[in-house]
Amino acid sequence: MSAPEVTLREVRGSDLPLFYVYMCDPESVRTAAFTSEDPTDRAAFDAHWRRLLADRTIVIRTVLADGAVVGNAGVYGPEGDRQVTYWIDRAHWGRGLATAALRALLDAVPERPLHARAAADNTGSRRVLEKCGFTVTGEDRGFAHARGELTDELLFTLEPPAGRTDEGRSATR
Repeated sequence: MSAPEVTLREVRGSDLPLFYVYMCDPESVRTAAFTSEDPTDRAAFDAHWRRLLADRTIVIRTVLADGAVVGNAGVYGPEGDRQVTYWIDRAHWGRGLATAALRALLDAVPERPLHARAAADNTGSRRVLEKCGFTVTGEDRGFAHARGELTDELLFTLEPPAGRTDEGRSATR
């Protein structure tokens, strides 16, 4: 069986009910750890997505595998501390979709450096980030709503290639 074709597209309103279902999966939420206080709060979910889609500084895309919606990926945050995020439906874990989606997102968003955070015990997310060139640059500990406890997390950074600026232009002219 060949690997599915992974593509990104603009988020559509019809994607949001699927995203909500994906984010209500207890195992996915526990693995991600750092989620909203109550991922099943539909009103909070809808308000969050209205804010995301209205903010022109955020790049958020729907992840498709062979044309089917399987998750989302994005870049958000202030200049100098731009973060990547991704969420793939648990039914599709272990197929390389998160890695392919993040690579596609990195191709679409050339700014560097980019940062990411993952629960220290989330080995799947750590592998995705490392396959895409992120390196561990620190550690933190914070309260994870999904676990109801303090949880260790790893901080990652994707630096610009040597001799390049954050926009991908050569640093030397």
